[in-house]
Amino acid sequence: MHNPIEHFELLPLISLSLFGIDISINKAVIMMWVCTAFIIFFFRAAMRNKSIIPGRLQSTAELLVTFIHDMVADNISEKDARKFLPYIASLFLFVFCCNLSGLIPGAFTVTSQIMVTGFFALLGFTISIITGFLNHGVGFFKVVCPPGVPPLLLPLLIPIEIISFFAKPFSLSVRLFANMTAGHTVLLVLFGMTVTLPLFTAWIPFLFTIIINAMEVFIAIVQAYIFTILSCVYIGDAKNMHH
Repeated sequence: MHNPIEHFELLPLISLSLFGIDISINKAVIMMWVCTAFIIFFFRAAMRNKSIIPGRLQSTAELLVTFIHDMVADNISEKDARKFLPYIASLFLFVFCCNLSGLIPGAFTVTSQIMVTGFFALLGFTISIITGFLNHGVGFFKVVCPPGVPPLLLPLLIPIEIISFFAKPFSLSVRLFANMTAGHTVLLVLFGMTVTLPLFTAWIPFLFTIIINAMEVFIAIVQAYIFTILSCVYIGDAKNMHH
């Protein structure tokens, strides 16, 4: 059986370098291009012939946008929903597409790379910090000072709050990365057992492969939702100073 982790190794398909920085094109880069192109093509096709009575494609696009808009409005604010909608919609659709496309045989799961999930988690965290300072100025530092805490406990609680505050992007990125990596590793192990075991026993791991694959579709959708809604929550907490 092949090493199941080997699937996640990224080897350059086209070696490129810019000022000493490796910008080689690999299968993860190609899959990100494919997912981005698919999203753009889908919405252009859905909105090409807009109608008061929408067709299936337009209805799907409108439902997606409404769903994401409600997510932003509920977790940040109704007033700022349109401001944050482009970023949150791009984030959700990209993660959603990358999660699901990784289940296609021969494709690559981009969100199984910690650098990808870490970048988006850090980007959302940075936006939340900027939002906090724009809305509250230096008063945003109160986020690490719980209200109503006795002064004697502040030296103990403030370091804990600082650690928990900066742990947000780490936990957010690891959650998505770990779920995508673990699920695909299990599928690869089961598939490897299916093709290596004798025929009269190979049906057992094959059956589990079908079940796990169905579960992975559900997990891919849920993880995209969780990643996006937590990004909204972090921005909303910074804007409204929720502790």
